[in-house]
Amino acid sequence: MDFDPISIEGAAYDQIYDAVEKTTEIIESGKVLKETGLENIEYPYKALHEIVTNSVLHRDYSIASDIHIRVFDNRVEVESPGSLPGHVTTKNILSEQFARNGSVVRLINKFPNPPNKDVGEGLNTAFNEVKQLRLKPPEIVEKENTVLVIIKHEPLASPEEIVMKYLETHDEIHNSTARELTGITSPDSMKQVFYNLQNRDLVIKNPDPEKKGRNSTWIKP
Repeated sequence: MDFDPISIEGAAYDQIYDAVEKTTEIIESGKVLKETGLENIEYPYKALHEIVTNSVLHRDYSIASDIHIRVFDNRVEVESPGSLPGHVTTKNILSEQFARNGSVVRLINKFPNPPNKDVGEGLNTAFNEVKQLRLKPPEIVEKENTVLVIIKHEPLASPEEIVMKYLETHDEIHNSTARELTGITSPDSMKQVFYNLQNRDLVIKNPDPEKKGRNSTWIKP
């Protein structure tokens, strides 16, 4: 998308809400060309909010640089100054916590409608929302002096493709496992995916008598 750079200034609390609002406005004003014609671009609002909040609260304020939010046709990038704090890495960032600016985090959480309402759960919330919308998970890249989070506008493989891919390296797949892999929350909806595959002779219910009571286990024919 082509537009002049926009600066968001003010208190950290205002920066977060203003940046998310302006970014959402820019995203919604754009369209991309698909096979069916021009379509609106949509991103999970909560995921964007949590990632921007995280960048403002946990950036390295000793570095005289700004947070940059870049909007592209197929992704949004949020880049903040400083490396990941403490023992946090790109691999454990969803399970470990380390507040570089602990006082800021605690203070802003006392505001009405705090942007970090669920302290410590922001990125997990973002990843979960993206997963529910069946988009590829955000990518976190640690550079020399910045941390870059990329929110991709790329759909996951279809549930059927995910199930068959799993069965390439596993003997069976259970309804609960398939839901975890695909992001489908309803057991009945997941069951319908298996029925669709069964109708195409790609899977069958596991007939193994030792699996009695686990009739949601499926195998290749």
